[in-house]
Amino acid sequence: MAFLVYIVIIIAFLDTFIQLPIIAPYAESVGASSFLIGLIIGVYSFANMIGNALSGHWIDRFGRKKMMVIGMLTAGAMLLFYPFANSGLLLFFIRLLHGIAGGILIPASFAYLSDISTSGKRGKTMAFSGASIGTAAIIGPALAGIISSYYRTEVVFLLVAILFFLVAIFVVPRFHESYTVRENRTFKMSEIKTLITKNTILTASSSAFSLMATMGALTFALPLKLENLGHSSAMTGIVISTFGIVAIFVFLSPLNRLFDTYTPKRVILIGQLAVAAALMMLAINETTVGLFLIMGVYGIGFALIFPSMNRLVVDASDKHERGKAFGLFYACFSLGVVVGSTFVGVISSIPDIQLLAAAIFMFTFFTIHYFFTRS
Repeated sequence: MAFLVYIVIIIAFLDTFIQLPIIAPYAESVGASSFLIGLIIGVYSFANMIGNALSGHWIDRFGRKKMMVIGMLTAGAMLLFYPFANSGLLLFFIRLLHGIAGGILIPASFAYLSDISTSGKRGKTMAFSGASIGTAAIIGPALAGIISSYYRTEVVFLLVAILFFLVAIFVVPRFHESYTVRENRTFKMSEIKTLITKNTILTASSSAFSLMATMGALTFALPLKLENLGHSSAMTGIVISTFGIVAIFVFLSPLNRLFDTYTPKRVILIGQLAVAAALMMLAINETTVGLFLIMGVYGIGFALIFPSMNRLVVDASDKHERGKAFGLFYACFSLGVVVGSTFVGVISSIPDIQLLAAAIFMFTFFTIHYFFTRS
């Protein structure tokens, strides 16, 4: 059953990654201004955050399976509207609704995966989910580039919509609902406050925020640095994908046993230190070989953090609140994506300074978590 959930996670994140290389040119093709193109790109992650935060209660009340189906069908329906966007403003609102739908699907998927995982293998289960995301990150942009070069860009949107419908109709119905509330429970703010005050949830959510903020900074600054060094866009893609390949190796190799052997908070600390060190080395390195090696270090850091912070959410939440817990967690995840690129863009226009700022940002969170863990 877990294998089928990994398929859902791959499709959910493929929806995000497959649009990265095409959404800006597509927005430009429908007449969007440079300012509006920026809003169209950013609104998806912002809407994800809204969907993450709002969906938690529904996931706990109506069940993980139902919300996965609703998220997939809604996201698929929104994708069908992309080819009909004849203005930048209309595309903006389609992206907004699309992002909210995706924000429902991801917490529901992880809540379900958490429910069916065994206590002694939760770290390994979350490592496999990380490999699923990594697979989508590698396949998505490449697939979008190939399809859009041979066919119209609209075909990419239609393909992902079809995948959503197929999985919602033929895969998810095979799941057995893992949790449903018997009585009609209304939303209670006190339940959210209880989750927020849990130290473990705070650690997981702040780890997600810092990881995705620094990744946003990396994807903003590194292409500019490579361009300044005279590298092509193809080389940029290869360098950035290195971290994903290394992370997948850690997720799928026997190394994934460490996620169930050591405490998640300590593994997160090591990962944060590796990410901070990699960002700092990227700021001062100018050799091609060095870039690949450093991105490998970044990939190891990412691989250590992702399953561990997800495991913290699972360990700290009971079934009746797990949807809300993952909703809050992935809201911080999405917020990090929005904040990261904005943060470094405000700090400086020089890529090396942007990378250094991201390193300091991550090291700050490492320091806070270190003393927080010791206390």
